[in-house]
Amino acid sequence: MINYFNFKRFENDYLITNDFGRYSFVDLPTLKKLIQGNEHEISDSAIQRLSTDFFIIDEPRQSYLEKSIPHIRDIKNHLLQPTSLFIFVLTNTCNLNCVYCQAQSENSAIKGSMTEEIAEMGAEIVLQSPSPSINIEFQGGEPLINFHIIKKIIDYVDTNNSNKNITYSLVSNLSLLTDEIADYLADHKVQVSVSLDGNEFIHDSNRPFRLGGGSFATVQKGIEKLRARNLNIGAIQTTTKLSLTYPEEIVDSYIQLGFNSIFIRPLTRLGYAKDHWDTIGYSPEEFVSFYKKSLDHILKCNSSKMVFSEGHATIFLNKILHHYSNNYMELRSPCGASVGQLAIYYDGNIYTCDEGRMVAEMGDNTFKLGTVFTSDYDNLMDSNVTKAVCTASCLESIPECCDCVYQPFCGVCPVINYALEDDLFPKIPHGSRCSIYSGMLDCIFSILHKKDAETIDILERWLQ
Repeated sequence: MINYFNFKRFENDYLITNDFGRYSFVDLPTLKKLIQGNEHEISDSAIQRLSTDFFIIDEPRQSYLEKSIPHIRDIKNHLLQPTSLFIFVLTNTCNLNCVYCQAQSENSAIKGSMTEEIAEMGAEIVLQSPSPSINIEFQGGEPLINFHIIKKIIDYVDTNNSNKNITYSLVSNLSLLTDEIADYLADHKVQVSVSLDGNEFIHDSNRPFRLGGGSFATVQKGIEKLRARNLNIGAIQTTTKLSLTYPEEIVDSYIQLGFNSIFIRPLTRLGYAKDHWDTIGYSPEEFVSFYKKSLDHILKCNSSKMVFSEGHATIFLNKILHHYSNNYMELRSPCGASVGQLAIYYDGNIYTCDEGRMVAEMGDNTFKLGTVFTSDYDNLMDSNVTKAVCTASCLESIPECCDCVYQPFCGVCPVINYALEDDLFPKIPHGSRCSIYSGMLDCIFSILHKKDAETIDILERWLQ
């Protein structure tokens, strides 16, 4: 019996995928035999391969179910995990004036910082999550402006935590990093991510200081200060229209600064990025072209002595090659809003996710779940907003998505759908976000289709 699958023409073959996250490339005659239910006409070797990957069911129903259940659990393991990421937005004040700031818009004039009372009440909600492993992430604005609240939250959680594995992370521009702060971050094993858009020219163009001047040199000093304390540090890249011309230079700048990976991210049309899209934005096709050039260059930079990976590709490849979801919030079904992450804003309001609080910065509280003053974890999960975003991000029930060959690997963001189209569900088939993700997956499957052993070995090493 033929199991359900989706397909897409891919060069001279056809790519087929199923709900287990398995894929295969087949020629047109084989595809026709599968569609027509004539699997008995397919070669024995192909039958064996397609049966192993659950495209063909050649055993009794009960045996098939017993064999397949562990595999569907692997690809959907995030469904068994409670909220594990809690984002504390410590302030919406920042000393940089980034051209694409998604945390602020021209509608957000009020600035503020989290108080100790709100920090403690937010930390109490964190500890109510049934997840055995939790990550608390400090964001802003620039969170180091409110550094004493970072210390307050860490102290409160460490004191009141009974049996959870708690990790801490910080997203910062590092401009306010002092030796004292660096020592504290190292002592408490806080993982740091710094925004880094490329070499000095690109970074300074995208991320100048509010009072003038570029921030690249400050970032470089901060990286050195943290590495001197053996602190785990990553970097976050954001692609603007300026970036599109410099894919190789951006990758090379990361390598020169000692990073072993880069996460190539498209702009999200929120905040300042939405206000100034005509100046800094681009089409999905332009971004995918940039991504392909970057990925090709990254593969060339890898050698037997160096492993340098790309973040989106690593997430996709975990699902494609290892059939395992690593719970990246934007690339799961349903998405991670509320059930995977919560964002606690400096004023005590709680939102579905970081994007939800960004929409609030633009003057719209649609994705507000409650407040630290009146809510607990259980009623946040029982919120109608939580139910709505889960329903709207279940790919298996969304028109166009449910029949897409990339459905097992992809994800949608109802918050961004709402911000761009005034609806949780996408109104425009194959819109900008869909085109970007499908274009990235085209790049990855094109590499897999070539079946070059050396390249496949590089990709596998990214997943180790």
